[in-house]
Amino acid sequence: MRAVVFDLLSALIDSWSLWDQIAGSEELGRKWRSSYLELTYGVGPYRPYEDLVIEAATRIDLPAQWGTELIARWGELEAWPEVTIVLNQLQGRVKLGVVTNCSQTLGRQAAAIAGQFDAVITAEQVGFYKPDPRTYQAALDQLGVTTGETLFVAGSPFDLIGCAQIGLPVYWHNRIGMKRPDGFPAPQFEHSDLFSLPGSL
Repeated sequence: MRAVVFDLLSALIDSWSLWDQIAGSEELGRKWRSSYLELTYGVGPYRPYEDLVIEAATRIDLPAQWGTELIARWGELEAWPEVTIVLNQLQGRVKLGVVTNCSQTLGRQAAAIAGQFDAVITAEQVGFYKPDPRTYQAALDQLGVTTGETLFVAGSPFDLIGCAQIGLPVYWHNRIGMKRPDGFPAPQFEHSDLFSLPGSL
């Protein structure tokens, strides 16, 4: 492999905890986040991320101000504990990139929390949300690599759909034990942390 491309807000960043804190419980936070994932999966062309997190709340009768608070507290996001260790192991060995379903401003801010990357691709930049295959392809193009030379590190099962459409192999960092929906392609690797990633290349 010549490159590793990451989902940002689940595979590298523990964004779940911030959603849970704003919602007041893990149950409501996960419900809100699931609504958001379903919304972005079907939205297609880019609409402002900030609008989608608000809509994700209101469509399941949760407060719209939660979405506003999420954006205001974006700087509180933290990387998963092993991210620095794993990225240090990969630096200089492969090219590193991220593809994230958010705005340019928020994407670059969150990427800086996680580490240093050769490419940071956002849904706003591409004009489409993942799992549209154009989002993943944009990262490959910027890094100058092919699907056969790249491993994508997914944070949610929806990435399995988009990656399969362009033949991009997947390491699913399934941190919280999400269930792979029926009919979704299986990843090449699935782990609850990132420690196994360097050995998967």
